[in-house]
Amino acid sequence: MAKYLLLKHYRGAPAAVNDVPMEKWTPEEISAHVQYMEDFAARLEGTGEFVDGQALSPEGLWVRYDGEGRPPVTDGPFPETKDLIAGWMVIDVDSQERAVELAGELSAAPGAGGQPIHEWLEVRPFLGAPPTITE
Repeated sequence: MAKYLLLKHYRGAPAAVNDVPMEKWTPEEISAHVQYMEDFAARLEGTGEFVDGQALSPEGLWVRYDGEGRPPVTDGPFPETKDLIAGWMVIDVDSQERAVELAGELSAAPGAGGQPIHEWLEVRPFLGAPPTITE
């Protein structure tokens, strides 16, 4: 088994096949989208492939170490950005092929008009332990 991060990007500018920005969806369309995601996670819990997942607020901060006490903090990212990390899901699957298969299903979450949004999801394997040398 290997863990993968499915990183869900929200693009305010049209980037998916169903290119209606989320801020223009009806409350029912948003509810249907969220329900799809919850049902997807529940199904993966049943197969033992779901580890964790969260939606993220569009508000955030940038922080970096500057070597001088308290790190500088800058507001952002801002909701009007064209690309925002909207959430993530961690899965534990047998292969990269299975991770890609599940990401494809998650990309079909409904959007405006109930049509699949065909959004791009970033699929990233967790870094494994470095190889050990035994002699």
